[in-house]
Order: sequence, then C-alpha cells, then structure tokens
Amino acid sequence: MTAPISAEDRGQIDEFLQMLSAERGAAANTLAAYQRDLHDACHFFAANNCRLVSVSPDNIRAYLTSLSAAGLSPASRARRLSSLRQLFRFLTAEGRVPEDPSHGVAAPKSGRRLPKTLTVEEVDGLIDAARRRTEGTSGIERMRALRLHCLIELLYATGLRVSELVSLPRTVLRGDDRMLTIKGKGGRERLVPLNSGARTALQRYLSIGEEEHAALSATVATRWLFPSKSDTGHLTRQRFAQDLKELAVAAGLAPESVSPHVLRHAFASHLLDRGADLRAVQQLLGHADISTTEIYTHVLEERLKKLVKEHHPLARREP
Repeated sequence: MTAPISAEDRGQIDEFLQMLSAERGAAANTLAAYQRDLHDACHFFAANNCRLVSVSPDNIRAYLTSLSAAGLSPASRARRLSSLRQLFRFLTAEGRVPEDPSHGVAAPKSGRRLPKTLTVEEVDGLIDAARRRTEGTSGIERMRALRLHCLIELLYATGLRVSELVSLPRTVLRGDDRMLTIKGKGGRERLVPLNSGARTALQRYLSIGEEEHAALSATVATRWLFPSKSDTGHLTRQRFAQDLKELAVAAGLAPESVSPHVLRHAFASHLLDRGADLRAVQQLLGHADISTTEIYTHVLEERLKKLVKEHHPLARREP
C-alpha cells in the first residue's frame, strides 16, 4: 500500500506548481508531469517516515536506487531528480528548508544513444535506385526523379543537415562548382566539397527545362535550388523524407531505417571508418562542439566489437 502524502507536502508542491505556471508560463502537460514526479517521490519519502522539510541527500539517493530497481531508465531517473531539484530550489528560496538536499546528488549516467546508419553497400543501393528512376521518364516525373537523385548525391557527399539541403539558395552555385558555401546553425559558414557523382547529378538536375521547373514552383525565377509550391517556396524536409522512404522500398531496404538524418550519419561514419580526421569531419558537419562529432567514433567502436565477436577464432560464442 502506498504511503499517503502529508497535507503540508501536498500544499508545498501545489505552491511550487503555481509558481511554475504564473512566473514561467509552464504548460498544463508540463505541470502534470512535475506533479506526477513529485508525488511519486513524496510517497517514497513518506514510506520512510520522511517529510519534504527533512529530506536528506541520502533519502534522495535511496529514492533513485529504488527507481533503478523498479527498472526505470537512466533518462527517466534523471528527469525525476530534475523535478526534485526544481522543487527544493523553490523551497530553499522561500525559506521552507535550510538548504537544498538535492545539491551534490549525482544524476544517473545515461548511455549515449548511437545514431542509426547505413553500410556503404546500402547507400550505393539507394543511389542506384534513384539513378534508375531518372531513366525512361519525362515531364514532371523526370523532374522529380532528377531532383531526388541530386538530393541524395548531395546529402551523402556533404553530410548537410536536411534543413540546410532543401533550403539551398541558387546563389550557392556561384563560384567553384567543386565546393558549396553553406550557412548553418548560428549563421556560421562552412565549405563542403562535392564529389564527381554529386556534381554530375546536380548538372543533370539543372539541365531540365524551365517548363518542368515551373511545374513545381510558383515562379521560374525562384531563389531556391529546389523550388516547390510549399509555403516556404522550397522543397520541404517532410516531402524529401517521404520520397526517400519510397526509394528505400525500391532499393530493398526497410523504409523505417532510412531518413535524411541517417544519410548524414552514414556520411560521417564512413569518412571516419576510412581514416578521416575527427576535426575535419566536425568542420564538414558544422558541429560547434567536437563532442557532438565524437558519437561517430562510438559507432565505429561498436562495429569493431561486433566484428571481433563474430569472426575472431577465440571469441566466446553465445550459447
């Protein structure tokens, strides 16, 4: 049976939630989530004869341990701790407790999720499927097929974010056709090189007639490289993702395993797999912090572990 929460503790939680609503404009769903987390913690404290005003760091650690034993993920436990931190900061500021008992309590370590990626062979299969679609078509269908082939070649050649790719302005074509100047997050500019496959696909796409371009854009004199009749004036990321999943089926791949972001991951993983410098990959991806790029080294580590486990003659086999 769950230990009841004292009226005083319920009242303090309610005051905290009122502050979140009035001063921080917290949404109803956010307030409900805080209330669930805090009530759960208070039920645990009450079962251990402890009230909010007397909670200690050891009480909080014991609560986190109980959550782990119940099977909650590190992310869920970290969220519960965050809710308690917010509550105790409020109670400390209000003079309800002498000091914050959550201070110094370490958050559960969460294993970093490795990004999904594709093998080189799978990417080749996607590109081949896109190239085949451009054959034997005409009019608007040829326009769409050439556009999709160009998008995939550019994405895998450069590792652009999908938002950067679909919103490329036509001015990006000025200058050296072997490089693109990309304006990324925070307005930071970077240069990304184009391989021969991407340059060829781009030239084929640009060679189609104005009539075919006009079929997809409200005006021929558009500023976008990939114009569309969408509200933005350029191809939407959702439309590109949908086209990519349809292409995955044609290439014999599970559609849920393929997305623009997965191709960006494949670009980075394949470069590092072939000895590229981590700093260079960081620059190409437009990451402000190299720690973001380092996740791809973990992808390679997992792949190597799997390789050794499956093929080393002395590796232990699963029964």
